[in-house]
Amino acid sequence: MNNRITYSMYQAFQRLGCSVMRFNFRGVGRSQGRYDGGIGEIGDAAAALDWMQAVNPNHGGLWIGGYSFGAFIGMQLLMRRPEISGWVSVAPPANHYDFGFLAPCPCGGLMLHGDADELVPEPAVRKLVDKLNTQKGVHVDYRVFGGADHVFAQQADQVADAIEDHCGGAISRRQMALAAD
Repeated sequence: MNNRITYSMYQAFQRLGCSVMRFNFRGVGRSQGRYDGGIGEIGDAAAALDWMQAVNPNHGGLWIGGYSFGAFIGMQLLMRRPEISGWVSVAPPANHYDFGFLAPCPCGGLMLHGDADELVPEPAVRKLVDKLNTQKGVHVDYRVFGGADHVFAQQADQVADAIEDHCGGAISRRQMALAAD
């Protein structure tokens, strides 16, 4: 939760007036437990979302954001929680995990990727975006950052700017956002 991209996402949602939470999955940092192959991590994200909703009972909507593995988990949570109204996925690991569960995807969102990503080649993410954009009522705003690697070493501010640009008109006060890495 303390890497630059997750923190930049957190700050962008905060500037948009959202109540925001960022968290570590089990076994990361000082979190208890061990990596669970994605199953337990979905539970972690759902528990974080439940807590956010409990402390913000009059929220006006919910966005979910994730970076890398957090993008994969966030998209799975999107499919399980109909109250999520928008999403942001940064460097989703489209070549490591099957995103076929996104059919039908309940809503559009923002996907950010680097053209110099050494872990997830950009064509794998473009293929995912193209597939999502064929679904009725879904539009993915896909932005590729020139020279950006998987950790977006020089582009954290650009990631935040893209989030504010995409979400600014869609997010109203009293909304919530959950950011995961």
